Amino acid sequence: MLTERIQEAIRSGGMSRYAISKTTGIDQGLLCRFLKGQSSLSFETADKVLEALGLEVVIRPQRSTRKGE
Repeated sequence: MLTERIQEAIRSGGMSRYAISKTTGIDQGLLCRFLKGQSSLSFETADKVLEALGLEVVIRPQRSTRKGE
């Protein structure tokens, strides 16, 4: 779920992979492989990408899907 959200943020964030790479120091090839689903990002790398895009991760409890709750 988080991977898909980060991929979508990169695609729609208004920054090119080149600009993200230059801003964060992350290899363009890694970003390309990540977007194709061929590679994953470490938490540190994901944090750099999110920061470059001006985004943050908010952790909150998941809603229960069981009946009666």
